[in-house]
Amino acid sequence: MKKIHKTAIVSEKAIIGENVTIGPYSVIGDNVKIANNNFIHTSVCINGYTDIGESNQFFPYCSIGSIPQDLKYQGEKSRLVIGKSNTFREYCNANLGTAGDGMETIIGDGSLFMVGVHIAHDCVVENNVIFANQVTLGGHVHVENKAVIGGLSAVHQFCKIGCLAMIGGMSAVESDVIPYSLAIGNRAKITGINIVGLKRAKYSKEQIREYSNVVEKILTSGSINKEKEKFYNSESPLIKKLILFLEKDSTRGLCNYEK
Repeated sequence: MKKIHKTAIVSEKAIIGENVTIGPYSVIGDNVKIANNNFIHTSVCINGYTDIGESNQFFPYCSIGSIPQDLKYQGEKSRLVIGKSNTFREYCNANLGTAGDGMETIIGDGSLFMVGVHIAHDCVVENNVIFANQVTLGGHVHVENKAVIGGLSAVHQFCKIGCLAMIGGMSAVESDVIPYSLAIGNRAKITGINIVGLKRAKYSKEQIREYSNVVEKILTSGSINKEKEKFYNSESPLIKKLILFLEKDSTRGLCNYEK
């Protein structure tokens, strides 16, 4: 059963699943697909080639599937793909992809995007992340699982944010943030390891201590590329994840380590 308010404008071409609520004055465009059990509050705009999975919630004044804020965008049929069980609080904005990348902006499952979050074109946001109020991602940013970004922080285009990293509020991130780390500052620096997050994720004290030591050795060495080779055969899942992150191509370099 659909619950569509009489003042909502829903295109006849849009595909709307079962048990979807669309509140007053919301607008759903031609090429939108909305799966079952979504709740769309008052005055939400969903446009573009946007696919939305099950059980998401969109609070008032969200703009979802809007065209990129990119002068190179020429109206190509790019997409926004959203997974399931996400919450988008008031005034969130997520843009379509562009031909300058994979033509898709991708948002995974189970995340909380607080008031005023902006997810730009061609970003990939994985699962179970938390973005606090007014977090802004530039284009082509990749945020891995369970990362947390504090309020009023901005992430430069093409940056990567590693798994379970935590970025403090009011930070300006212009370089990659390694997995399981803490970063903060105007031109953010890595200040340590996300010990609380790792404990909650059931890693042992020994695993956390080993990871912290390896991070310090690699990031304070004269040559990160040479130093990381010493840990290629590590059995630690944390260190394996770090090495995999460091092996990926990047145009932004790494945030400096400042213990």
